[in-house]
Amino acid sequence: MSELDPKLAEEILAAVDAGFEDQIAFTQELVRHPSLRGREHTAQDVLYSEFRARGYALDRWAIDLEALRDHPGFSPVEVDYANAINVVATHRPTHETGRSLILNGHIDVVPAGPRDMWSAPPFEPRRDGDWLYGRGSGDMKAGIAANLFALDALARLGYQPAGRVHQQSVVEEECTGNGALACLQRGYDADAAIIPEPTDDKLVRANVGVIWFRVHVRGVPTHVREAGRGVNAIEAAYHLIQTLRRLEADWNAEKSRYPRFAGEDHPINFNVGKIAGGDWTSTVPPWCSFDCRIAIYPGDEPAERARELERRLQESARKHPFLANNPPEVAYTGFLARGYELDEGSEAERVLHRSHAASTRRELASYVMPAYLDGRVFAIYGGRPCLVYGPLAEAVHGFDERVSLASTKRVTGAIALFVAEWCGLEARTGQ
Repeated sequence: MSELDPKLAEEILAAVDAGFEDQIAFTQELVRHPSLRGREHTAQDVLYSEFRARGYALDRWAIDLEALRDHPGFSPVEVDYANAINVVATHRPTHETGRSLILNGHIDVVPAGPRDMWSAPPFEPRRDGDWLYGRGSGDMKAGIAANLFALDALARLGYQPAGRVHQQSVVEEECTGNGALACLQRGYDADAAIIPEPTDDKLVRANVGVIWFRVHVRGVPTHVREAGRGVNAIEAAYHLIQTLRRLEADWNAEKSRYPRFAGEDHPINFNVGKIAGGDWTSTVPPWCSFDCRIAIYPGDEPAERARELERRLQESARKHPFLANNPPEVAYTGFLARGYELDEGSEAERVLHRSHAASTRRELASYVMPAYLDGRVFAIYGGRPCLVYGPLAEAVHGFDERVSLASTKRVTGAIALFVAEWCGLEARTGQ
């Protein structure tokens, strides 16, 4: 496809601007639906209705665990998938002369935490100047809306993509990546993909893989009056947590082996995200479980790194007077996911550079991200360039999460320009 005519590019950006207030209102509507894990279906219903109103071909289904279980990109789960609903809307052109594209986004959000630590209720979107506040506003409902309204801008000018476009709204990005994987397994493929995660108007060059695991520790209960005769499982867990902190430091020391991450201060982050233990305040606790997340480098095999962390825990347990004969148990509870690197020099990246420059009047910067992204599904298992590129957001996963509206408009413009050049345009017809 040839580069876009500058006059047409300006018309497309003006069309994005003309629809932007509606886009903000739609993003606010998505934020109002608390699409927490297992509760994503109501937000997906909103998107389904919007896609249907635009005449797209629609597909909506619950993830089939058995169909995915043997896929090398599968991550283990412990929850019911009855409401783990994916939605895909497909545009098919009258004459397919352009390249195909996936516009992907995840609808699931993380828990909000204590409501009284937010300035306003987390699922009541609040607009203040350039910022739109609310859980999921940045991560990543603004991005999902950008995908939808980028195509709306083209339609406003009487155009539609001359290539096939799949708009995907997936679940499970925050915990397994199985939602995007289910789309691939279902047959959705394209020449390139864009995921407008909150990336500060930048392109992600590489991201880490992630492992989720739980460590279960047993103790010996006694009445606290004779605590010395028991074994406190919670205190034994602290011993193992410190071991995992040392593992984190050792893995960070390996960064020179991974050129993309060699200059990063701390690419491998370990977190104890949940902990529970004991049954009674006056009883020495007989059990403790703690749930963890740790990163791995692109190119690392999750199963090999998992075996390494298990070995470290076993070695540590052998040095503990009780755990030596009562070793901890490890279970995998979510992400068992590889990281990925975006190959440089693809035509898709060149088109994004031009689209970003036209929309923002700045050159496109790139960076590496020490977090999981669904881009690995398309890059590793689909063999397609995946451009993770989205708006500026702050306090993602924190209190008072917010997304920049000006940045969102710039990104929407860049996506619309990318679609126009990558897919080509034809006169709009009824979908």
